[in-house]
Amino acid sequence: MKKLRVGVLFGGRSGEHEVSLLSAASVLNAIDKKKYDVVPIGITKEGRWLTPSHAERLLKGDDSAVEPRHLRAGDPEATYGATVLAKGEAVVVPPIPGANHSSLVPFETSAHEMHAAASPIDVDVIFPVLHGTFGEDGTIQGLLELADIPYVGAGVLGSAAGMDKDVMKKLFRDAGLPIVKHVTALRSAWRKEPKKVRKQIESALKYPVFVKPANLGSSVGISKVHDTSELPAAMDEAARFDRKIVIEQGVGGAKGKAREIECSVLGNDEPVASVAGEIVPIKEFYDYDAKYLAEGSELIIPAKLPKAKQKEVQRLAVQAFQAVDCAGLARIDFLMDPRTGKMFVNEINTMPGFTSISMYPKLWAASGIAYPELIDRLIQLGLQRHAEKKQNQYAR
Repeated sequence: MKKLRVGVLFGGRSGEHEVSLLSAASVLNAIDKKKYDVVPIGITKEGRWLTPSHAERLLKGDDSAVEPRHLRAGDPEATYGATVLAKGEAVVVPPIPGANHSSLVPFETSAHEMHAAASPIDVDVIFPVLHGTFGEDGTIQGLLELADIPYVGAGVLGSAAGMDKDVMKKLFRDAGLPIVKHVTALRSAWRKEPKKVRKQIESALKYPVFVKPANLGSSVGISKVHDTSELPAAMDEAARFDRKIVIEQGVGGAKGKAREIECSVLGNDEPVASVAGEIVPIKEFYDYDAKYLAEGSELIIPAKLPKAKQKEVQRLAVQAFQAVDCAGLARIDFLMDPRTGKMFVNEINTMPGFTSISMYPKLWAASGIAYPELIDRLIQLGLQRHAEKKQNQYAR
């Protein structure tokens, strides 16, 4: 039986580039090589696409990997073997579907130039282990849809909605899910009329609040604001990363601290939830440093919750997954008020950290699905979703 060729796509231009490298290394190490031929595909921080040899160097942190020449639109002099979907000076070369099965091929390169200049990345399915902007926000998913290539994870809509905390919360609210009080402000409004924006925030919310860029992950750009004096710096920090800023009411009050509960979801049209886990951060909240740099944060799996509360988390996790039209995988994060026990759906991560020791796979391991099997299931879910979508008719 012919092995499937799986392209593992990693790196990218987001602030979570290094996290993606860690996730990809774990996937490449654990994937069943007897079942799959694996093609590593790297994207540098500058947006250059790299095929296997250079991609492996990027994965190992070799800075020289960012220097090789790469194919641009209509560039017949590109190095042989360079990825054909490379970021040019003004455009990203769009792909077209292959004749028999999908390949990443250049838009402005003739067959002769194609043979002489570059070798297409010929794959059956893409596993985009990309986190954050340009990977988890629907952009790469749209490109793969254009190329008619099956891929793991949420589609364009689910990825984009899951990435935008403002839109995400509106969908959660409309689905009847419990969410924290929040205000959304535009960067332009904050810079033009900071006093007016501050008044809007303080009239709707009580301190402490959390200030976040709407479109970013791994807690980058997030600040906990204890009083009005800390608000300007937090707003300026969030404004560095996005045009929309989400300000959330802190759960637990001025002296309390919310319990941070997480649940993994797996599936397409009939998703299922893992056991719930809890993170006890070493810092005041689970920011980027607490996640990836500082030691001491504790992962408790399963979370110490009453059975009824565990079931509530699982039910809400599946509902949140469906509310944003997600597919494949997602991790749903909750905030639990330590005083009342009320559970709030905080956010969904449509491509969560995927190292073997990340919360998403660890929760599934505790639920009976080992890491290599989880990878296999996700690939099959991606193929199933693509096959289901092929039933669509696009012309009369």
